[in-house]
Amino acid sequence: MSGSIRTVEWHDGTVELIDQRRLPAEEVYLHCRTWEEVADAIRVMAVRGAPAIGVTAAMGMALAARAALSESEGDPARFRALLQGATKGLRDTRPTAYNLFWALAEMESIWSLDGQPAAAVTEEMERRALELHADDVARCRAIGEHGAALIQGEKPVILTHCNAGALATAGYGTALGVVRAVHARNPRLHVLVDETRPLLQGARLTAWELIREGISMELITDNMAGSLMRAGVVTHVVVGADRIAANGDVANKVGTYPISVLAKEHGVPFYVAAPFSTFDTALKDGTAIPIEERAADEVTGFDGVRWAPQGVKVRNPAFDVTPAENVTAIITERGVALPPYQESLRRLEAQ
Repeated sequence: MSGSIRTVEWHDGTVELIDQRRLPAEEVYLHCRTWEEVADAIRVMAVRGAPAIGVTAAMGMALAARAALSESEGDPARFRALLQGATKGLRDTRPTAYNLFWALAEMESIWSLDGQPAAAVTEEMERRALELHADDVARCRAIGEHGAALIQGEKPVILTHCNAGALATAGYGTALGVVRAVHARNPRLHVLVDETRPLLQGARLTAWELIREGISMELITDNMAGSLMRAGVVTHVVVGADRIAANGDVANKVGTYPISVLAKEHGVPFYVAAPFSTFDTALKDGTAIPIEERAADEVTGFDGVRWAPQGVKVRNPAFDVTPAENVTAIITERGVALPPYQESLRRLEAQ
């Protein structure tokens, strides 16, 4: 069950992470004892998925506070300077996932206050990091329940892209949270899993999660989606998100945008599942969302095997932006937002 997937946990001064680079072949855990080790785990995608990155960064800041408490030797200015450095270091790991910046802002609201004893700040940061972890699981379960109400039919077939499951969150998942909630109501549910090039998060991670839970699924290559929609096989698309602009434009794993185009062409509902910590309302639309460009070797080969010729030039944006007009609804922990998103999201956020 999803509860047994220990994506990220805090163990009294250690952040324990399942190393997602090693899945599905091995279930190996990293034990990070410094914020720098946490930052490296985020950077190399040992932990990935916007909500999971946010929770992990919060725990990284709790580690930073412990270290700063010792290193600052009672100097409040030194304590805050060390935490400011840790905040910058964690912020610089991945540019697109907004939950990272949201979580760091939550932690900064604690350590940036003047007049608080460093020991009390450290204790409060640990408490808040654990609270964010529990809150993320609760948000995902609420997203699942709201989303399940949208998935009708005797035997729905959901197409999903990348991994927005327990591995991408503190537990349960966003898009896969919807899948889990639907399956609990209707075991006849079937899931089509995009392999998700170039790092195969669908083939390696989403398939692994669904098989563990006995949810009916099939793995497909990314370029099969259109023909399956044309054949009437796909009834719904549900994906996660890494950042959502104020107007409802959605940044998600590269390949999401063409799926949205195909879904719109074939009349298939296209749903985005994400908590409010993913919304960057300071951005008017998706054109301002920073898109991470990753290393060329992710495209030229995989897991030590190279298939592209030496010297080939590579483009490797990790994300693309799906325009709001291609999104049927956005499923949040507070309810379902419908177009126009600027208005509906504002109403939900005010609840």
